[in-house]
Amino acid sequence: MVLSLLLVFVPLSLGLKYLLGAPSVWIFIAAVVAVAVLAEWIRRATEQLAERVGPAVGGLLTVSFGSIAELVLALFVLASGETAVVQAQITGSIIGTSLFGLGLAIVIGGSTRERQSFNPRRAGLLSTLLVVVVIAMLLPAVFNYTGRVAGHARALRVTDEELSLSVSAVLLLLYVANLIYTLITHRDVFAAEESLGKANWSLKSSLAVIIAATVAIALEAELVSGALAETASALRLSPLFLGVIVLGLVGTIADLFAAAWFAHKNKMGLVLNICVGSAIQVALVVAPLLVMISWFMGRPMNLVFSNPLHLFAIAGTALIVNAVARDGETTWFEGLLLLGVYVLFGLSFFFTGSA
Repeated sequence: MVLSLLLVFVPLSLGLKYLLGAPSVWIFIAAVVAVAVLAEWIRRATEQLAERVGPAVGGLLTVSFGSIAELVLALFVLASGETAVVQAQITGSIIGTSLFGLGLAIVIGGSTRERQSFNPRRAGLLSTLLVVVVIAMLLPAVFNYTGRVAGHARALRVTDEELSLSVSAVLLLLYVANLIYTLITHRDVFAAEESLGKANWSLKSSLAVIIAATVAIALEAELVSGALAETASALRLSPLFLGVIVLGLVGTIADLFAAAWFAHKNKMGLVLNICVGSAIQVALVVAPLLVMISWFMGRPMNLVFSNPLHLFAIAGTALIVNAVARDGETTWFEGLLLLGVYVLFGLSFFFTGSA
């Protein structure tokens, strides 16, 4: 009921823009809330669809539709020429789900329990993929430093953009291999231990919701990208901060609420899959797709993060998530540690004036 009422932000944001000519700040806020609500509708429809087609195909559908909101939002911001903000959104999504989302879920679940447990094999695989993410994000930056700063430009045979394309192709292949590994060849080991529930929606209803919500997100994403610069100026915030904290959480807010609910129900396996899995999907699927699509848009984007805070935040996230998840158990204090690290990163981006 509440989720249906929140859909009012979709016509509200459009009305503020095209009928009332309201200030950019109000348009930005309304559109951001609308994107978050629509992302939750897509998540629910995808779950219903997955329950009807079985775990293997359902897993593929989750991958396909799970990051639609983030991808569409990033594409419109990229089309407006804000490449640095898109990179900030990628960083924000990774640290937002892994630190804020997982930390909040652990605190909620651990507040009434001494400890909670999950499949250590699944946790180990997710931790390994996070390390791969760190390596993939560091490589273009090191390449750029080698050629542009260390004086070895003549030895470089490709540009930053071309290297980013190559890295993106490898990341996508690795993610496809991960799907084959977890959903086919080792399905018995990594099969979900908890069920999400029975499907209550028909197949047509689920598909209709996904399509309608995706179209609406495209409309809202255009409003967000158009109002971004003026909103940052009006609120005296850097576009970097808005990208990392606001846009980084908007596309994944539905996952955060779902993770908190499942943690309350003591389903920590699902929590880990939702939070860390979402971060990995952003790095191994969304970011590479953005790089590739940007070439066709005529606005080539690379994976060279000019601000070292991005790389430090991603590497730090992988390190602490690894430490928390390696024993297959969590306590509320470990969740608090994750939240604390997220706040520290948030402060550092807040006090940084440029992307």
